[in-house]
Amino acid sequence: MSLSLRQLEIFEKIATTGSVTKAAEKLLLTQSAVSMALSQLEQQSINPLFERSGRRLFLNDSGRILLKDARQILQAVKHFEQQLQGDSGELAGELLIGGSSTVANYLLPAILGAFAKQYPRTRVELRVGNTQQVAEWLEAGDLDIAFVEGPCHSRGLVAVHWREDELVVVTGPEHGWSLKKRIPPTMLALAPWIMREKGSGTREVFEDAMEKAGISYAIALEFGHTEAIKNGVASGLGVSCLSRAAVHRELEHGVLVEVKSPLMLKRSLTLLKRRESYCTALLTAFLKVSGAQWEDT
Repeated sequence: MSLSLRQLEIFEKIATTGSVTKAAEKLLLTQSAVSMALSQLEQQSINPLFERSGRRLFLNDSGRILLKDARQILQAVKHFEQQLQGDSGELAGELLIGGSSTVANYLLPAILGAFAKQYPRTRVELRVGNTQQVAEWLEAGDLDIAFVEGPCHSRGLVAVHWREDELVVVTGPEHGWSLKKRIPPTMLALAPWIMREKGSGTREVFEDAMEKAGISYAIALEFGHTEAIKNGVASGLGVSCLSRAAVHRELEHGVLVEVKSPLMLKRSLTLLKRRESYCTALLTAFLKVSGAQWEDT
């Protein structure tokens, strides 16, 4: 049996995209080259690796087993290539970083900028989603590491404390709450809350805090982006609970007003990694810039 790394790479890309065309675009190859490589790979397999529906390809049970091994082999080769540079060589390569919405929009940009300035031969791709989405991407092997604001419920991932964060209850400057020193539970229960979608780390922390305080509540509006929530609150559509990192400029300029409440809204921002992953030289450098710690598992 003759198996090449290129065939493994093509197999992994087809499995990820579900399409020969998209895999070819990702790898900068022709469709015919990708189709031929897939055909050669399947000829070496006792069983088919994909189920076909029109132009769409879906991994079957045999293919899913091989995909995990293929990704581990490709990661090991990537690690090997990076190690060949040695400690004295200039770091180069690509990192795939995931970030949940608040972290990606308000904390990671400065870190990415500092890393790019320090290591100009590197490239970092940042993929943004809610905490649940980012965890799923990482577990599927589509990311190297991720930074999230919400709890992680995946057994295949390890969460390592990164830094502290605080949520704050905010309202518009014209809202009646803006003149109050503290909002009691009864008023929190009656408020029209504007929150992120299910799966958001901020939403989960808020819901957990309200449950622990024994407060029933209703979500009046649900937006998929923090900026939309801030604009809605500033316009008087309702109140919200957001990360201080996301609203500090609006609080400084009076666009939003922070109101005190009995809710416990401290949380830990975390670094997520796969259980059996290892820290390459490139990852080590990025984590040093970010202030995160890698813990072996």
